[in-house]
Amino acid sequence: MVQQLTVKQLHDWLSREGGRPVILDVREPWELQVCALPDSRHIPMRQIPLRVAELDPEAELVVVCHHGIRSQQVANYLDRQGFGRIYNLRGGVDAWAREIDPGMATY
Repeated sequence: MVQQLTVKQLHDWLSREGGRPVILDVREPWELQVCALPDSRHIPMRQIPLRVAELDPEAELVVVCHHGIRSQQVANYLDRQGFGRIYNLRGGVDAWAREIDPGMATY
C-alpha cells in the first residue's frame, strides 16, 4: 500500500540518523535542471516500466515529482509490482520549496 508523506515528514526523516529512504524523482530531465532534492535518484516516469529492475523492492522508496500526481501514479505501479515500502511525496518539489527550502527554484 502506498503511504502519503508530507514534505515536513520527509525533512524530519532525512534529518535523523540511520537509514535513509531512496528518493526516486520521476520528473523529466529539464525539470531536474530547475531544481531537485539532494541525493535523489532520477528515472523519468515514462522509463519506470523499462527500468524497474534497477530499483530494490525491499528499499524504502519516496517517489517525487512536481506536485505529487505523477509520483502517485508511479508509486501505485511500483506497489502493484510488489514493492512493499513505497511513499508518495504529497505536494512534490513544489511543496518542498514552499515549506522547507524557500531558496529552491520553482517552476
